[in-house]
Amino acid sequence: MPRMLDVSDAVRAEIGDEEADRLLAGDNAPGSYDCTSCRTPGDSAQERTSTVLFVGDETAVLAFAHSTCLPSQVVQVTEEQLRGAVRSINADTGAPAGVPQQAAPGQAAGGHAPLQKAVPEQAVLGVTSGLVLITGELHPALVVEPTAPIVRPGTTGTGDDFLPLLIEQGFMPLTGITAVPPVLHGWSVLLAMGQLHAVLQPGTHNGRPVAWWQAHQPLQVTDGWRAAANKHQQVVLFAAPVGSIGRQPREDLLRDALDKAAASGQLVAAVLPLAGT
Repeated sequence: MPRMLDVSDAVRAEIGDEEADRLLAGDNAPGSYDCTSCRTPGDSAQERTSTVLFVGDETAVLAFAHSTCLPSQVVQVTEEQLRGAVRSINADTGAPAGVPQQAAPGQAAGGHAPLQKAVPEQAVLGVTSGLVLITGELHPALVVEPTAPIVRPGTTGTGDDFLPLLIEQGFMPLTGITAVPPVLHGWSVLLAMGQLHAVLQPGTHNGRPVAWWQAHQPLQVTDGWRAAANKHQQVVLFAAPVGSIGRQPREDLLRDALDKAAASGQLVAAVLPLAGT
């Protein structure tokens, strides 16, 4: 039976016309599936369904999502993330049908965890997820804070260029959290299978997004955070220099720390779409 699948040109280019046509004809596509974004059931025979191809160094992982949750796209992730996802899926449900080593990938994040940032010194980043009240509505947020000062690539100075580097990328300096910041196009938050994998930025090769930071292990978010992210289809990312926020055990304390950082000129932010584009 033909499926109501969306296969983007980027996905088709990766898997080939023959495989794409088999998917559209229903030969390799599942009828029912768990959406790789919201984790609720879907049916490709009854509703528009996106094909989302996660590509590692050696493994291609094809996932399925409600078209209202994610567009069909190709997302670059690490080989370790893909293999871990395949092991998890196989243990729970058995390997899904489709392209070689196919499975619904990823697993998304919340809480506080060390992450490796690619530039400029492989600084370890602390990442905290929480709900932040802005103009009377709760928004899903990620707060990123390095454990040490970050200098500009190619320099040997002792200053901290973390915020200037982000401002150059389009993040907005804040003096207070009074409004939702603008969307930073080309960046996105990769949330898959109910967990946070990475923050993606525009890539230089074929326009494919690459990880700005990524979790060593997929990070679990709360049900409330994930529900808010699926509602808004975007996440507010705050960033502050080392020592500005700290580990806060409650969301009210996290908000107080964010307000203080903003008041002292030590906070930047942007809205990032959910998943990649």
